[in-house]
Amino acid sequence: MGLETEYGVLAPSMPGANATMLSAQVINSYAATIREARGRIAGTHWDYTDETPLNDARGFTQPRATADPSQLTDVEPELDAEQVALAGGDVTIGSTLYESGENDHEVLMNMVLGNGARLYVDHAHPEYSSPETTNPFDAVLYDQAGDHVALAAVRRIESLAGVPDVHLYKNNTDNKSVSYGAHENYLMPRSVPFDSIAAGLIPFFVTRQVICASGRVGRGMLGSHPGFQVSQRADFFEAQIGLETTIRRPIINTRDEPHAHWEKYRRLHVIIGDANLGQVSTLLRTGTTALVLSMIEAGTAPAIELRDPVAALQAISHDPTLKTTVELMDGRRLTALEIQWIYAEAAAEHSGATDAADEATVEIQRRWEETLQLLETDILAAASTVDWVAKYKLMTAYAQRHSVDFTDPRIALMDLQWADIRPEKGLYHRLAARGLMETLYSPEQIARAATNPPTDTRAYFRGRVLSQYPEHVVAASWDSVSFTVPGARKLERIATLEPLRGTKALVGDLLDAQLSIHEFIATLRS
Repeated sequence: MGLETEYGVLAPSMPGANATMLSAQVINSYAATIREARGRIAGTHWDYTDETPLNDARGFTQPRATADPSQLTDVEPELDAEQVALAGGDVTIGSTLYESGENDHEVLMNMVLGNGARLYVDHAHPEYSSPETTNPFDAVLYDQAGDHVALAAVRRIESLAGVPDVHLYKNNTDNKSVSYGAHENYLMPRSVPFDSIAAGLIPFFVTRQVICASGRVGRGMLGSHPGFQVSQRADFFEAQIGLETTIRRPIINTRDEPHAHWEKYRRLHVIIGDANLGQVSTLLRTGTTALVLSMIEAGTAPAIELRDPVAALQAISHDPTLKTTVELMDGRRLTALEIQWIYAEAAAEHSGATDAADEATVEIQRRWEETLQLLETDILAAASTVDWVAKYKLMTAYAQRHSVDFTDPRIALMDLQWADIRPEKGLYHRLAARGLMETLYSPEQIARAATNPPTDTRAYFRGRVLSQYPEHVVAASWDSVSFTVPGARKLERIATLEPLRGTKALVGDLLDAQLSIHEFIATLRS
């Protein structure tokens, strides 16, 4: 599994600045930070060879001519001539300085990092896509590493004289009709029918928000209707199932792009989650989903069907008291908590029956049930672990203290300030610093994860070779790494289609041997 975060980007002193340019500045600033620390090449190009974003899990491929431009993720993002002017070693766009890549005339739009992650410009946002991990706890750690990377880029921009500051926000909407994603990816057996996946997940995703969403001031795509709601993303979904990610957003995304052996694997691309700053909320988001997917694979998922899932998603989000009921196809009306309990109890039974109760699973199950119990008895008691509750509690206290309601612009400003990734500014980080938000990892562990890959997936191979042979790695993707070897007539492209190969156990000794690039490639090929 792995997570993707599109950060909100803003230059306060340049309100009209192009967001794509600002995003490129973030990428290039982090590249400069790495070069400064290592004195070597900061990153490499992304290999789009095997990208198939228009393949649909329902058995067809959308014609390219009818696709929204946001769906075409298989091409390199570019700054057009009006956006960028190349000038010597650095790039100046308007009054903004970009530090160049290794090529003096190159503005980096993509990087592959030493921890196996990808950092790139995704349309109008800087995006961090974490390396592949095998469990929810590592997924949390490497998602937090992305925030560390983003903060490092922001700090470098702050250090450049005469360059306007750029702020990054881990949220999901600008309250001006635009929403940006916090996506999840789960590798599954292709043998599991897609219809079963959708049926098992829709009621779960509609109600999952109560245990792991991030909260939002305002309702509707424009946020113009007053009030506080549970989810940042709920109001931006319009369909149950579909291929799109930025228009007609579906609860279940059908993109069939496994980044692995197609015949063996399916990558479930989840677009409905909120971006979490809280580590426990991220753990609940990924951990409970992994448990539900295990049930779907085994055929033990609860048989629940909502009459109108999109309407239910938004109704639940609009009621932070969690008392709203939604209608099932069998006529019952249940709250989101009641539906989550059905899933949680089924997961406990499934784990017991299949002897799948490893330590991590037991911990996820315990936290899931404890969170539901807290939300049932005293919602605000869950403030140390559930992001939306922490935000709601903080804003409610402020409103009461100043005798205002949630229409006050200061409350809306708090919503934005909550998501600021700078520890001295972000309200989440200030709560965490006071011990009011439970954390799972120390800053030191997160910093190590920003530069070191997971050891038990192919991300280990990707990250290590990029760090060890930076001048020879010319392109990489989730399922390949391409090397240039002096004297060779063509590139050496090493396929990494099996996510559980390329681990430390399999290639660690080879990488530790410090071979020349010729010896290394020859050994891989032997």
